Amino acid sequence: MTSFRTHRLRVHDGSRTPRQRFAALRTCLTEFAPFGFRATYHHLCRSAGIPVEPERDPEALVRAVRELHAARELWLAEYAGWRAGRAAQKAAGVRIPDPPEPPRRLWCPDPEFHPVEPLPAVMPRILRARPGAWARCPVCEADLGTTRYRDGHHVHRLCAGCGVSLGHRAAPGPDPAALAARAERWKLVWQRRG
Repeated sequence: MTSFRTHRLRVHDGSRTPRQRFAALRTCLTEFAPFGFRATYHHLCRSAGIPVEPERDPEALVRAVRELHAARELWLAEYAGWRAGRAAQKAAGVRIPDPPEPPRRLWCPDPEFHPVEPLPAVMPRILRARPGAWARCPVCEADLGTTRYRDGHHVHRLCAGCGVSLGHRAAPGPDPAALAARAERWKLVWQRRG
């Protein structure tokens, strides 16, 4: 399996076709996606302006991977510090990490509703978020109210300002209409037509 770094370099490689470079960007998202794969994909397509046909603007792929890489560098710096502290805790016999590992993402279950700020601006707030129930959204850092999102299996409570999941519960049963609508919307997002 190849790494984020390898695929990031492939996105920058002008000798590859735009389709190959786009595939490399999507692989980067499997390694690091601060809003979850789907929402981060949608965010980068919008923020970098990736067209339906990547051949029309191959530099959009570079803009997208640069934004993703900058956010990942912030996480890696935080993680390196945590890992050094964790090594000392292990040497002292501490079995449960305190603090827990820095989060690399906050989940946005609706791929089209996520923070619109650049990923490097949002990442420090993601890093400050600790597991548990939040009195206010860790990204907006305010109580902007909540909204609901049904994905067909769960009912999610989302921050009304940015779409970050503040919790979810199982739906009474699968909702075929919601599942079909969600699949159709995702198809349009995936093709960058929605």
